[in-house]
Amino acid sequence: MIGKLLPPPIAVREAFGDPKVPEMYPEERAAVANAVPERQREFGTVRACAREALGELGFAPGPILPGAARAPQWPDGAVGAMTHCRGYRAAAVARAADVLTIGLDAEPHLPLPDRGVRDLVTLPEERVELDRLASVRPDVCWDRLLFSAKESVYKAWYPLARRWLDFEEAVLTIDPDDATFHARLLVDGPVVDGQPLKGFDGRWLVESGLVVTAIAMVR
Repeated sequence: MIGKLLPPPIAVREAFGDPKVPEMYPEERAAVANAVPERQREFGTVRACAREALGELGFAPGPILPGAARAPQWPDGAVGAMTHCRGYRAAAVARAADVLTIGLDAEPHLPLPDRGVRDLVTLPEERVELDRLASVRPDVCWDRLLFSAKESVYKAWYPLARRWLDFEEAVLTIDPDDATFHARLLVDGPVVDGQPLKGFDGRWLVESGLVVTAIAMVR
């Protein structure tokens, strides 16, 4: 599914469930030793997906541990992103020589729990846009899609900026026709390849009861 959003040179793997006991390195098991079994399984499965994708690119297998802000610590020379939600795990990786950063998020294709949550993760102009989109395509849960896109933005942002990005620090516009979105940063971004980062472009997909969003900055 995510292969439709992230073509080569990005390698992707996904799983729609967990083995009863996912294979993990001892360091990975230690990282989730106090978590509930469901969390342990999703943690292990998504890392197995990531290792398979890294192997496709020639990287040796090894543990993938959470680092600062819980972001995955990728092998030297690799960039990537992982996501998991109920019934779905996915990873996307690339060589750092080919891709600057990747953002990836999957969510159940359901409305956000209530209007308060929607207002917490959106800006006023985004809420106006959500109402417009709902009138055009009522079959899509646009509030959940926008939330997912902002999660992808954060995952693409953090490896470049190494600091938090709040929901109100980027404004999103979504194209319902070509299944793309644009995030305009409302704060100063890091300098990337000699230019200040102003925003991100991404793609989205609604399929199999999920909404998936992805960003890739290819060199």
